[in-house]
Amino acid sequence: MWLKQYSINRNQGIIVVHTESNTVPKHTNRLVNETSPYLLQHAHNPVDWQPWDDEALQQARKEDKPIFLSIGYSACHWCHVMEHESFEDDEVAAILNAHFVSIKVDREERPDLDDIYMKAVQLMTGSGGWPMSVFLTPDLQPFYGGAYYPPRDMMGRPSFKTVLKGVSRAWDERRDEIANTAAEMVRHIQAIDGDAGGAADLPSPELIRRAAADLASTFDSRYGGFGSAPKFPSGPTNQVLLRDYWRNGVEESRRMAEHTLQFMYFGGMCDHLGGGFHRYSVDEQWLVPHFEKMLYDNAQLAEVYTEAWQLTKNPLYRKVAEDIFAYELRDMRDPGGAFHSTEDADSEGEEGRFYLWTHDALVAELGKEDAAVFCDYYGVRPEGNFQSHEPYHQGMNILHIAGPPQSVAERHGMTLDELESRLDKMRQKLFAVREERVRPGLDDKILTSWNALLIGALAKGARAFGRNEYKDAAEEAARFILDEMRDGDRLLRTHRGGRSRLPAYLDDYAFLCDAFVDLYQATFNTDWLREAERLADALIERFWDNASGGFYFTSSDHDGLIVRSKPFFDGSEPSGNSVAALGLLRLARLTGKSEYQEKAEATLRAARAQLEHMPRAFMNMLFAVDLAMHPSREVAIIGAKESPETAALLDVVNTRFLPDTVVALRDPSQTQADQISVQIPLLAEREPSNGKPTVYVCRNYTCERPVTSPDEAAALLDDAE
Repeated sequence: MWLKQYSINRNQGIIVVHTESNTVPKHTNRLVNETSPYLLQHAHNPVDWQPWDDEALQQARKEDKPIFLSIGYSACHWCHVMEHESFEDDEVAAILNAHFVSIKVDREERPDLDDIYMKAVQLMTGSGGWPMSVFLTPDLQPFYGGAYYPPRDMMGRPSFKTVLKGVSRAWDERRDEIANTAAEMVRHIQAIDGDAGGAADLPSPELIRRAAADLASTFDSRYGGFGSAPKFPSGPTNQVLLRDYWRNGVEESRRMAEHTLQFMYFGGMCDHLGGGFHRYSVDEQWLVPHFEKMLYDNAQLAEVYTEAWQLTKNPLYRKVAEDIFAYELRDMRDPGGAFHSTEDADSEGEEGRFYLWTHDALVAELGKEDAAVFCDYYGVRPEGNFQSHEPYHQGMNILHIAGPPQSVAERHGMTLDELESRLDKMRQKLFAVREERVRPGLDDKILTSWNALLIGALAKGARAFGRNEYKDAAEEAARFILDEMRDGDRLLRTHRGGRSRLPAYLDDYAFLCDAFVDLYQATFNTDWLREAERLADALIERFWDNASGGFYFTSSDHDGLIVRSKPFFDGSEPSGNSVAALGLLRLARLTGKSEYQEKAEATLRAARAQLEHMPRAFMNMLFAVDLAMHPSREVAIIGAKESPETAALLDVVNTRFLPDTVVALRDPSQTQADQISVQIPLLAEREPSNGKPTVYVCRNYTCERPVTSPDEAAALLDDAE
């Protein structure tokens, strides 16, 4: 038995294996040729793992063996636990190798498989999670499954060896029963993904109000968030509340969103030294996180904090958004310009070790006087504030803002500004100390959809905060995807180590299309709008359901699976249909192409029954409903892009919360100005007024008089709200 920990050399992008001894096991399986760090972590298990491919599936059919399908991801703590306990165990491996074809899948590379078989496990057990363990017939039908299985029978949960022996015996002795169970399971999964066809009418424009009212019924008025522990930091949930306040004037929705956004930041969920948020809080106070950091979480949170700043101008929200962007640009950026996927919860075999501090360590680094201020502000106690059954957490502290900063300043005889200045120096010092620690494992694969979420967030941050480095980073990541992650005119899902592979899914196309609309509005480079149109056209050609409307998750030429799903529900990531509908609506406003509007509305009609039954489960889809069902605004700016006068007009638009608005710009001095007007009809026949940069604001098929001063533009935008 050997214990290993994997980390990524951040300069070279290679897997480094640390073992208890200098002896690396000789066994190697087919995963050694994969690019996913998660799969490579299992490449030297004694289990004869295979990737999901034709060779593995044909072997199962040829040998008439059931498939053991194990799905997880690199930042999953319990995936590592099950690997060490079971997949490194020679006795377990012997059972698997003799009686099963064992396939290991990275859920982030193959969300299609994860979606189908997670539904199966949820139907079988009433819950789901990772690591996912599911048993399939050779024709890929699931018949038994669960999540984590322990190495020994315990607390009513069978051991993994017990499960393997039971499944193997059933396969040999009760094959007909298994076949019936598997066929019935497939019918249930197909029913989940089925729909009754598109509705005649679009969803109600009141759905945002209904969703916000539903959220109010579970709102935690003390700590923020909704429901009890564990609490997940949902960006879209709070974005819906901000829209309810902005659209309907419901003060309670704004209060719920702000209270939640503030307490999420105050807690240990936020990395107060390095920026960014951890995956979720195990307690109701947002204090104790599960320490992994996910790109898709941080992209969505950066966006909601940016919007909260636009709406309220509270400088705290800008700080949080900029801290997230700083973390991504500093720690998660690939040398090629795109962004890596996740950082693990564990380092040196211990969850959270990288982020935790003892009281004595802080005194040693800061000195008694500064440490007294720092520990008071961040809730550090000599006995530790981390209640955990793990012995290595004893005496450890999670940094969190424990009370009102004003009270801390008063206790130490300082003004708030003096306190913040002093804390900033201490944070910088401790950050440098922390950088010398062994970092959590890094999953350095690049995923198209997750990068698209951050590209869109960076573009919005660049506009709101006037930060050109965000715009430049977004463009660099976008160019990487277009240059490195396409096969001809087709997107690919994942890239690592110089290899791009796997056909892209609905999420990849839809998220990138929507991000390119944001990137156009941050740069006014029409190349990004043209790329958005190409992606929209590919979406319609390859993913559209001609019978009922909406988009399938896999393309029409995707490898055959037991179900072709059509996802509307928004989970921790937006559904592809939600983002496709929103992106197509915005693209239609800019390009004037009616097909985009029609497909977006047909998607909303296809989702209507589910939306109106439970609007709270479709937060991102509600953004599209709101845009489709209310008059939108189009803002055309005619002026030189680089002139201070044009910049002042853009600042008026960009610093406001305007979720119903698209913005276009034409520089009359550019040689291709006429071509731009053809591409973006909103700009046609618009000219500068009296030779000055000019703003045209249109709403509900009516345009206001052109204005040239920032104050006049602000008045038009504010009056139209």
